[in-house]
Amino acid sequence: MFDNMVKMGVKPDRTGPLLLLWSMHVASHSGLVQNPWKYRTGEKSSLYALLSSIYGAIGKWELVEKVRHLMDKRQVKKKQILFDLNENCGETFPGCDYRPTDRKNWMASLGPKDLHINNIVWPTTHNSATDRIGIPCISRPFAQCQTLSIYQQLALGTRVLDIRVNENNRVCHGILLTYNIDVVINDVKKFLFETTSEVIILQIRTEYGHRDPPEFEDYLEEKLSMYLIHQDDYVFGKTIAELLPKRIICVWKPRNSPQPKPGSPFWSAEYLKDNWIDTDLPSTKFDSNLKYLSDQAPVSSRYFFYRVENTVTAQPDNPVVCVRPVTGRIHGYARLFINRCFAEGCANRLQVFSTDFIGGDFVDACVGLTHARVHGEC
Repeated sequence: MFDNMVKMGVKPDRTGPLLLLWSMHVASHSGLVQNPWKYRTGEKSSLYALLSSIYGAIGKWELVEKVRHLMDKRQVKKKQILFDLNENCGETFPGCDYRPTDRKNWMASLGPKDLHINNIVWPTTHNSATDRIGIPCISRPFAQCQTLSIYQQLALGTRVLDIRVNENNRVCHGILLTYNIDVVINDVKKFLFETTSEVIILQIRTEYGHRDPPEFEDYLEEKLSMYLIHQDDYVFGKTIAELLPKRIICVWKPRNSPQPKPGSPFWSAEYLKDNWIDTDLPSTKFDSNLKYLSDQAPVSSRYFFYRVENTVTAQPDNPVVCVRPVTGRIHGYARLFINRCFAEGCANRLQVFSTDFIGGDFVDACVGLTHARVHGEC
């Protein structure tokens, strides 16, 4: 395989050997190792996707295209349930055509006096602080869920952040580390300083396998006290105008320390719930999200935030384990999901909507639905 790669113009570099060894390990029982271009028809599409991921990682896009042509020639089938559903059902819903003129200030544009906390569809990022996680080109592709900084995400329109920390105040994703939590806090404060009416939900939790940072609540209160909205069920029925100048709902989820109590500057984990489905199958995740969302009470009578993750997760039995190609299987179907929420009668339950690699269209979809709710269109 190495000889074939060299013949095709792939020059060895620091990522090449690692990618080669990894690919040989996961594909050791397939003909791909001996000769990827003479592999028999009818094999799993995941192995072709593996080759495509390897070539893409080292910038050989002409080889990526060759793999894709080979897949078409050999009629390698891909799962396209959501693609077909999107073709048949479309992406329309109340507010789908609305585009905020200023994503950075979209809450202010909708009107703080008209925007109730429980009526907002909150654009959310999954594993928000992973833009610089791990080592570039080596470990980063396996853990990076966002490419934008925290400040850039907020300026784009994100209003819920998902932050994981370890005992040393470092942000992490599993065993991989990135910057200190100070970087997140400073970006949040910078954004709030530059805006006047934007409210954010800041979820911080101790990552699995780690201990709580010492005296972390004291640290957060010292840094954010002027913005913190205290834990209170009545907040859900209030407008943004009624909460100002307070602008952060901070959900703190420690692993060992006591949970925040009512009246505290911090909100306990019970105020931000979800049903995590650990799968790399987009249609399975999509259908499960709809089912669990349908089980929730409408936002008007609910005293907690409920999150839906428009993401899928790499699995050990599949050779494609980099975040972007895996989550990309569902990434483009956020608007379809909202469409199906209306079709299934559960659109009035959608509230915190999360994605990997957030972009403007995802934000616009959430803001558009929020706009429709504010104006009584749904």
